[in-house]
Parts: sequence; structure tokens; C-alpha cells
Amino acid sequence: MDTLTSRTIQALKAHIIEGELDKGDKLGSLNDLSQRFGVSRTVIREAISALRSDGVVEARHGVGVFVRNVPTPEDLTGYDSELALAPLRRLKTSFIDLLELRMAFEVHAAGLAATRRSWAQESNIWNAARQFEASIDDETALDNLDFVFHRSIAEATNNGAFIEFFNLMSLQILPQPAFSKELNPALITPEYIQNTVREHRAICEAISSGNSEQAREAMRAHLNRSHLRYRGFSDGETSPLSNLAQSQ
Repeated sequence: MDTLTSRTIQALKAHIIEGELDKGDKLGSLNDLSQRFGVSRTVIREAISALRSDGVVEARHGVGVFVRNVPTPEDLTGYDSELALAPLRRLKTSFIDLLELRMAFEVHAAGLAATRRSWAQESNIWNAARQFEASIDDETALDNLDFVFHRSIAEATNNGAFIEFFNLMSLQILPQPAFSKELNPALITPEYIQNTVREHRAICEAISSGNSEQAREAMRAHLNRSHLRYRGFSDGETSPLSNLAQSQ
């Protein structure tokens, strides 16, 4: 199962237990849960679907998600509350600091992937990029597909520490939801998404060529454009960073 989805499933179970919710209590709407756990609605839907299959929750169309059966602490297999979604969001650092961390981590990961990836891992990276491109009109799917693309690169480093770090920190270093036109109408434009598609392709080509420096530069260019925009919106529309971001 997708790591992001599996972590969200565990976090939802923990929320029911720690929130002392009873059978019949409302867990929240998809939008509420998406904002609470910092993941896209697509990931929430997948997690809710799995919990429905297990009989933990039930979804009522147009109303929300309700507890059907309260899980027990024993159901939280491998769950560590210190590494769960909510505590990660409470790290005492700024969003800008996390953007810089992401730049350092993912640029190096792309360089390693260029020289260490297996044929299957290279195929996974390309498949993730193509699925993102094929879904540009489905914003609810883009966040998860972008996550899969970046995760596939981390996996292609064949470095266990890189993979574990990405799985642990992805909810912090990959802003969610990142491709919502409703939440970010000035940021998420058709041109922005098309540029993302082209940048993903450039990263794929560099990794396929085995050129680690080119792969690092392609990833750096991709993240720099995205981060400049986020910095600009964070600083306000009158900031120099915002003006620079708008020109990208």
C-alpha cells in the first residue's frame, strides 16, 4: 500500500482513539480531514475506503465520515505517535526552512538516482511522470501523483536512510494540497501545471542519461521555481520574492 495512504490510515485510527470518539460520532468531511492531516483529498479517500472495508468508518454522501466501530490500540500496528502526522506538523520550524531542507535533500537524491537506479526504478519514475501528465485536469489526483513521482526518485537512490527520511518527512516537505486551484487560484494556473510536467520530464531524462549533475540541476530548477512561488505567497504580494515568483 502507498506509504502516505498507510500512514494516513494509522493516523485516522489514532485520531478516533485519542479523540475518544464513539460509534456514530462524526469524523469529519473529506475537506476537514484533508486539512487536519495535511494530505490531499485523494489520499483521504483511499484511507477512508480502506477503513470502510475494515468496518471502522462509514461515509454518508454529502454529510461526512462517521465512526462505525472504534479501533483498539492493538489495531495501531507499528504506529508511533511521535512519528505520526499531527506531531510532524508541529515541528518548531518555519515553512521556508522546510523548503530549504527539501531542496538539499531532493537535489542530492536526484543525483544519486541518476547513477544508482535500476531499470525497474527508472521505469517507475517515468510512469509516475506520465501519470501526472495524464491527470493534469484532475487536481484531486495531482498531489498524490506528485508525491509518487518524488518518492520514486528517493527509492531510486537505493539508500535506505534517504527512503526512510522521505517517508517520514514527506508530509512536511511536500506541501499538501499543492495543486488546488480553489485554494491557490493565483498559483495553480494551467501554465504552472504544464511547467511542472516539463520539469518532471527533464528530471526523468537526466536520470535516464545517468548524468548526476544534470539530474541535480533539473531537480534544482524544478524546486526553485516552486519554492520561489511559495515564498512569494508567504511573504505577501508586495514582496520582491512574490514579484520574482510571478515572473517564473
